[in-house]
Amino acid sequence: MLTEAGLYIFSGLFYPSFMKLRIQGPSRLCGELTVSGAKNSALPAMAASLLTDSLVLSNVPEVQDILSMGELLMGMGKTGRHEGDHWVLEGSRLHSCEASYELVKKMRASILVLGPLLARYGEVKVAYPGGCNIGARPVDLHIEGLKKMGAKIDVEHGTIHATARRLQGTEIHFDKVTVTGTENLLMAATLAQGTTVINNAAREPEVTDLVRLLKKMGARIGGEGSDTLVVEGVESLGPAEHRIIPDRIEGGTFFVLGALCADELVVRNLEPLHLKSLLSKAGEAGVSFTQEADLIRVKRCLSLKPLDLETQPYPGFPTDMQAQFMVLLTQAEGRSLIRETIFPGRYHHVDELLRLGASLKKRENGEVMVSGPTPLSGAEVTATDLRASACLVIAGLLASGVSVVNDIHHLERGYERLVDKIRSVGGDVGYLL
Repeated sequence: MLTEAGLYIFSGLFYPSFMKLRIQGPSRLCGELTVSGAKNSALPAMAASLLTDSLVLSNVPEVQDILSMGELLMGMGKTGRHEGDHWVLEGSRLHSCEASYELVKKMRASILVLGPLLARYGEVKVAYPGGCNIGARPVDLHIEGLKKMGAKIDVEHGTIHATARRLQGTEIHFDKVTVTGTENLLMAATLAQGTTVINNAAREPEVTDLVRLLKKMGARIGGEGSDTLVVEGVESLGPAEHRIIPDRIEGGTFFVLGALCADELVVRNLEPLHLKSLLSKAGEAGVSFTQEADLIRVKRCLSLKPLDLETQPYPGFPTDMQAQFMVLLTQAEGRSLIRETIFPGRYHHVDELLRLGASLKKRENGEVMVSGPTPLSGAEVTATDLRASACLVIAGLLASGVSVVNDIHHLERGYERLVDKIRSVGGDVGYLL
């Protein structure tokens, strides 16, 4: 039976913020893990439902961010229902084009309603978004792009108020690659009058997945997968059905877990091409793995090599895998250097890994030096953001003894039933009040 998307019962799926994870290590894992749909693809797809009367999405992960986006859309007047990974979003008449702070503060992806609402309904109010504490992520590029398309925008008391009779096609150049900025302006441009060219557009697979969805809805978009997107505006968009791509970050997280803790781990339902930069670095570090059409087999490596790692926009090494890879490099023989270029402040997990015995040093130039191999031992740590929480779970499974991870509500935002999945391959992980 389909449930109304606006009614969420947190029974056995999501956990309150005061709960903790207890991890007994070291773990020797073996088996298969299936990657869920990509949260970072599903969220803009759900926002795109504002551009049409009917949208059916499948392979949508059942995580807190998805439910928060559903709540946001329902609050505006969309009709939605979902069962498992299947969502149906319908309705053209909204009773509100405002995304309040109470809803927006839960996740940054809520800013994605800005473009489609303005393009279709001519007015929108969106509070400045919240989300993970990983450094400054301004939305100035979104605002400036919409202004170039003819929007009138006022920002007062933390709320963006935008109006436009109809957006106009124009040429936009991003000074810095922005994924959500590309997605927002891409959706806005589909209903703009004339042609919009987006230069230095993000090339992430999640952006390409959105392009493919919008094309199914009737959008005219060229340059798919490149850093230049050309959008010819249309009068309206129609209904569509779309399957969300696999979550490359969840797949990468499982891959690192297997490289550290598994006799053999098979990671299924992923696109290895989306992990090309990560797999390249893993090979450089000496990780043993093989890949097939939609899966990767990885084994625990007893002799890892150090390396230099720098996060970059896609197709470079993903910032969302930096924390997990840092754990891997604690077991490499020698000194590794990590440089975070996307979110320079994204190092809160360093202090927590130090509690587990890692040998890490922050440098003045923004790099982190990792010395190894260093045996990790159980300790009580605190998750500071979504990907940091995943890295601490990996570290706890690798460490000797018991680890306790606080603030696990971050995990529920982006990993579908992570604890159940880890248990299924032999991990000793449980919840504590």
